[in-house]
Amino acid sequence: MEERKLDKSSIIGFILIFAIMMFWFYLNQPTPEELEAARAAELVANQEKESSESEAEIKIDAVPAVVSDSIVNQAYQNAVGLFAFTPQDEGSTIIENELLRMEISHKGAQVKALELKQYSDYKEEPVHLIAENNSNLRVNFRTTDNRILKTTDLYFIPSISKDDGGVTRLSMKAKTSENAYLEVVYVLKPDEYLLDYTIRSQNLSSYLVDSDDLNLSWDFKAKRFDQSVMYENRYTRLTYQYENKKVRKLSASSDFDEDTENKVNWISYRQHFFSSMLVAEQAFDKVDMNSENLVEEESKDEIYTKAYGSKVNLKLMGGELSSAMKLYFGPTDLEVLSAYKDYALADSIPFGWGIFGWINRYIFNPFYSFLASFLPYGMAIIVMTIVVRLAMSPVTYKSYVSQAKMKVLRPEITAINDKYKDNAMKRQQETMKIYNKAGVSPMSGCLPAFLQLPIFYALFSFFPTSFILRQKSFLWVDDLSSYDTIVELPFTIPFYGDHISLFPILASVAIFFYMQMTTGQTMQMQQQPGMPNMKFIMYLSPVMMLFFFNNYASGLSLYYFVSNLLTIGIMLVIKNVILDEEKIHAQIEENKKAPRKENKFQKRMREMMEQAEAQPEYKKRLKK
Repeated sequence: MEERKLDKSSIIGFILIFAIMMFWFYLNQPTPEELEAARAAELVANQEKESSESEAEIKIDAVPAVVSDSIVNQAYQNAVGLFAFTPQDEGSTIIENELLRMEISHKGAQVKALELKQYSDYKEEPVHLIAENNSNLRVNFRTTDNRILKTTDLYFIPSISKDDGGVTRLSMKAKTSENAYLEVVYVLKPDEYLLDYTIRSQNLSSYLVDSDDLNLSWDFKAKRFDQSVMYENRYTRLTYQYENKKVRKLSASSDFDEDTENKVNWISYRQHFFSSMLVAEQAFDKVDMNSENLVEEESKDEIYTKAYGSKVNLKLMGGELSSAMKLYFGPTDLEVLSAYKDYALADSIPFGWGIFGWINRYIFNPFYSFLASFLPYGMAIIVMTIVVRLAMSPVTYKSYVSQAKMKVLRPEITAINDKYKDNAMKRQQETMKIYNKAGVSPMSGCLPAFLQLPIFYALFSFFPTSFILRQKSFLWVDDLSSYDTIVELPFTIPFYGDHISLFPILASVAIFFYMQMTTGQTMQMQQQPGMPNMKFIMYLSPVMMLFFFNNYASGLSLYYFVSNLLTIGIMLVIKNVILDEEKIHAQIEENKKAPRKENKFQKRMREMMEQAEAQPEYKKRLKK
């Protein structure tokens, strides 16, 4: 094959081609503006890459350089509009102290994740009050060109600092120019659950419109932290304080509830033992609130309990936005919340209403905290129960004395019932005469029980909401603030659950014997028409206790068990040691002999019965 050689024509051709290519590249080289735009785009791309490699946990120590070229701003204009001066950054900044760890998103300047460092849930996992987009805290505002903007759609430039006292300050700015911006500031102090939260603007008066569209909105889904989602949901509730420290709650059980209130001091999104709160430095003029129930039945897979929503109206001052508030993320604990007396945050704890709440807050809580400071938590409940029952023993004594007197009068009452079995009015009159002569009041047995009701109800509210009991063990119980389990059932019993708790069983047995002692004497008396069937009640109450408390706090069941055991013991001592039925009988006989004067109530009752008996209609009914 003939070898081809490179001749002069080929060389000249390659040179011409090379020259033409160089000339073409020269004509199409980029302008200085295009080169700068390319460099800016590369800068943004690198920032996004670094943000993703750090898994959205970038700590910023200084404000990043701002690309101010008009060409780059135009590239951002379609995405962020008025605030195109701020680079787009999907990263986040971490601020934390000994109690909280918060991740603040650069987009929206809102809390993206929040962990309570000292607590764990029933799965022994860290308590994350905010995670997986369950919180959306944003400012909505209208601009002069009639656009509605949300801070969650804006990008913010973070700047973080920390002073010698350990106070962390995070400033987040969404800029329209170098000196015009919307700023969100978080200030976190050491060992504090309460942090400063400020929203302000600078040199935006020509853009912002003071209207009803200017508000702070907070949507929040309460996460589940307890083993029983239904039980936790009973105490998961939106609570707020308004006017002269009045406290109101949205419904805990309704599918949906809402309210609008003026002069609101704080809003609490309570999650049973934890709370997320928005606190006003100066009362919010108007707040719209709502609560939606997300739980329909007991489930091990349910993640959320309630969905909360609030909209706080904001006002411009001198054309600028300036609103100073506080955020609380922490336990619903009396000891912790009492530290913030200036804001009365402890009022968000559901102690109970009226006198019941007063008893819990100022008697049971301090007393139990004192006992638990040197006793195991379960033993502290037992000791507190003993003290309460001994304090109520005089009431128990009066109640049993009344029962003993009624027992002595039982033969006479039975004779009256037999004699006037067809005449209810006459039977009642004669019974009242016997009581009056003997100096016995049927109500004397009810009054002591009535006096114990405030204690009963107060303790009913104390145990399920006492934070100090959370995750404290006793005997076979892992958590005194939740139910105890001795057997896991492979199925679910309606109204009972998928497990068997021992303390409710023990409490039900104790209640049965207690009721047998207290109502057994009443049942031995002839059942009068219209009176409840005491035997039915005696059997029904323990069964109701068994079903109702199977999913309740085991600390409460422990209290009822010990309380009823002590009451039975006190009654046995009163019956066998203190009281002498023969002496009571002799005293009643003496009372019958002595003339007794009717009080106004007895006289009025006797006259009303006599008037009723004299009515012709009554006589006709007797003849029939």
